[in-house]
Amino acid sequence: MKKLPSFIGQLNAVQELNLRGCFDLKKLPSSIGQLNALQELNLRGYFDLKKLPSSIGQLNALQKLDLRECSDLKEPTSSIGHLNALQKFNLSKCSNLKKLPSFIDQLNALQKFDLRKCFDFKELPSSLGQLNALQKLDLRGCFDFKELPSSIGQLNALQKFDSRECSDLKEPTSFIGQLNALQKLDSRECSDLKEPTSSIGQLNALQEFDSSKCSNLIKLPSFVG
Repeated sequence: MKKLPSFIGQLNAVQELNLRGCFDLKKLPSSIGQLNALQELNLRGYFDLKKLPSSIGQLNALQKLDLRECSDLKEPTSSIGHLNALQKFNLSKCSNLKKLPSFIDQLNALQKFDLRKCFDFKELPSSLGQLNALQKLDLRGCFDFKELPSSIGQLNALQKFDSRECSDLKEPTSFIGQLNALQKLDSRECSDLKEPTSSIGQLNALQEFDSSKCSNLIKLPSFVG
């Protein structure tokens, strides 16, 4: 299938649209924004996707957006910021994704954000801290990721944070200590990590902390004792 018919926007009762593995699909029609009941949109493996139609921001009921393995996608359209119901946003294995635009702070319902194996991804926007509902942030395998924004300390609902295999991450920001709901912190195989920030000792809800296979780890801070 090379394209979707424009009449797809007339399917007013559709709640789930799965286009996973439609390798020859070149673009989405703007009429997709008329799917007022759509709750799940799966575009996984849509290799030729370079950009999304701006009309996607009209999907007021959308709760789950899966863009995994969209290898040509460099930056999501800013209209995604209008998706007030979005709870799960998956951009893992988007190998050309380098950064996120500032619209991310508008996703007030977002609970799970997956950026695993976005190999060229370098930074999170400073507005990240405004995601008040975020419970899980996954940066595993983002090899070029270097630094966490200080605003990460404002993520009051964050329970799981995975920075495993972020080989260029040298030091987690001290603002991590403000994550009062954090239960799991995974920094395995962060090869440039020399010492975890001592502010981790302030994480009263923390149940799991793993920094194994950090080959340059010199010592653990005093909170471990």
